[in-house]
Amino acid sequence: MEKVNVTLDERSYLITIAKGLFDSAVLTSLFKPKQRAMIVTNETIAPLYLQQVSNALKQYDIDVDQVILADGEKYKSLDTVNTIYSVLLKNHHGRDTTLIALGGGVIGDMTGFAAATYQRGVRFIQLPTTLLSQVDSSVGGKTGVNHHLGKNMIGAFYQPASVIIDINCLKTLPKKEFCSGLAEVIKYGIILDEVFFCWLEQNIGKLMALETDALAYCIRRCCELKALIVAKDEHEHDARALLNLGHTFGHAIETKMGYGNWLHGEAVAAGIVMAAELSRLLGKLTTNEFERIKRLLQCANLPIIGPKEMNPNDYLPYMLRDKKVLNGQLRLIIPTTIGKSVVKSTINHDIILTAIENCMSKWRI
Repeated sequence: MEKVNVTLDERSYLITIAKGLFDSAVLTSLFKPKQRAMIVTNETIAPLYLQQVSNALKQYDIDVDQVILADGEKYKSLDTVNTIYSVLLKNHHGRDTTLIALGGGVIGDMTGFAAATYQRGVRFIQLPTTLLSQVDSSVGGKTGVNHHLGKNMIGAFYQPASVIIDINCLKTLPKKEFCSGLAEVIKYGIILDEVFFCWLEQNIGKLMALETDALAYCIRRCCELKALIVAKDEHEHDARALLNLGHTFGHAIETKMGYGNWLHGEAVAAGIVMAAELSRLLGKLTTNEFERIKRLLQCANLPIIGPKEMNPNDYLPYMLRDKKVLNGQLRLIIPTTIGKSVVKSTINHDIILTAIENCMSKWRI
């Protein structure tokens, strides 16, 4: 069993990583008998894990309700969150209830936002079932929903009480979804940890084969790196923005193409290559480092170019609505070398467009 602490004073919490955790004492230890909880999950995850989690809680004499939502990024909306509110209200849940997010990043983000806003705040627990949510979205307290003009534009910073990561869930995760999560894994190595990036180059095959020891180390290291950043900058005023490498480009892809048509990690992977190419054009990243980044993403079966339906000028309108824009200035995360990165503003838009164009034309098959 691996454990990582997220240190945030009175909002601190523990991330627990192991196999078979959903029906263990790790979950029930977060409750007292007779307490109330509601599990929020989706149509894909419910048949796999809902009964297991529900039974574990009921055996500990927890009063458990549930809501099963449609599966997909396109349902990450205020309308869907309103469904959560309605079930809570119909079942008379008060401020002493606990919401349990059982699913991937979409479920985690919506459940967290519902918890942050229902009766002005109730406790919630993350049970992430995808690699992407295990290494990234379940940790750090970012919650929210999408708007048709921009991704994650409505939300709140609201920390979970605990994150419980059951590695067994990755056995039922479609390969495409698993690879999508690897984009966030690779991101950590690029922005923060050269040693971890080198480990990924050497062990990407073991991760793709779902080898337990490799997965446990990988997930723990990603959680450690994110926990360090979140402890320094919980509300993304400075250092936490580094975690968005590739995301400004990637969110433009997701929004333009329609939520769910490109998986989040796929869009981020293409965005990472665009950010790396931009850094190379600015004289920061070497060509060798750029090629290593591109090669590792390819080894993870991730795209290194954006959608053929988009041209460079399609990106900027969405990028300029990004949450990191300050005083009208677009701020982008730029890797200066493998393991280090900076937030850079006042980048000439023509250079950004050139980087996007290069990534669209140089490797098009």
